[in-house]
Amino acid sequence: MNQPTTRRALVGAFAAAALLGAGPALAQQYPARPITVIVPFAAGGPTDVLARIVTQRMSRSLGQTMVVENVGGAGGTIGVVRGARAAPDGYTLTVGHLGTHVSNIALYRRLQYDPQTDFEPIAPLGVNPMILVAKRGAPATVPEFLAHVRANQERLSYGHAGIGSASHTAALMFHAATGTKVQDVAYRGTGPAMNDLVAGQFDYMIDQALNVLQQVQGGTVLGIAVTTPERLPQVPNLPTLAESGLTGFDVAIWNTLFAPKGTPQPILERLNAAAAEAMADPAIRTRLTELAVQIPSEAELKLGAFKARHAADVARWVPVIRAAGATAE
Repeated sequence: MNQPTTRRALVGAFAAAALLGAGPALAQQYPARPITVIVPFAAGGPTDVLARIVTQRMSRSLGQTMVVENVGGAGGTIGVVRGARAAPDGYTLTVGHLGTHVSNIALYRRLQYDPQTDFEPIAPLGVNPMILVAKRGAPATVPEFLAHVRANQERLSYGHAGIGSASHTAALMFHAATGTKVQDVAYRGTGPAMNDLVAGQFDYMIDQALNVLQQVQGGTVLGIAVTTPERLPQVPNLPTLAESGLTGFDVAIWNTLFAPKGTPQPILERLNAAAAEAMADPAIRTRLTELAVQIPSEAELKLGAFKARHAADVARWVPVIRAAGATAE
């Protein structure tokens, strides 16, 4: 380890020790200034929309503004690395999801952060089911669509929002479950990808319901199926992949608020309480339900409860993604 790195590590350690020693007084004083929330994707995407809805309500509880900063690129790794290296003082937080904190473990051979040890989970912000959507004119039923993909996989293409994105992760899992290999078309976000799907430039995509509901309901793209075991009340006519032959298929994208490792417990508890208050707000619950976001239960919102789900998803999906042979390098 070089000298500057050593110095930064020591400074961080002393700062964390000082904060821990502050105890209850720290919880009363925090936050004393605005809090930056890093969203490692472009503005307007599903993670960004969800983060803004919840953190705006958290700001009221905390008495300080939570400012969302979009730091996109490299499958979310650029923003997540910045969040991991931030001072553990509660003033720089990160929103991560199944892509940044699970699939990137398999996709990047030299990932510059450890999703399980470099962060302290504060609270889940919600789970977003995904929808398999196709260009108009594609086979409309799940059995027909699956047969179409299997028979024409060398000629078809699917779109996603970049390596390591939620839409890329879900597609890898879909292809692993169906035993298919289809050419991918990477975009800089789901916005431009959706525009090209509407125009018929590629064949299908799997993306968060929050991001595609409007297009499915408006008929600009064809909704095929949802990726969770239960149908969505917002689109009740869409079957699930599990009920249509892919037994056990269950992919939903959780979004979770994280602090850097070493953030004092009183600060984590203060932020967790603000998140719980946001999730209990009827206006927030109504808005999230409209977007098909599954709201965390009281048990899921308890500080530390998320670690078990995170570990289970790493154990479940990292081997699947590695077996698919996809890499980001």
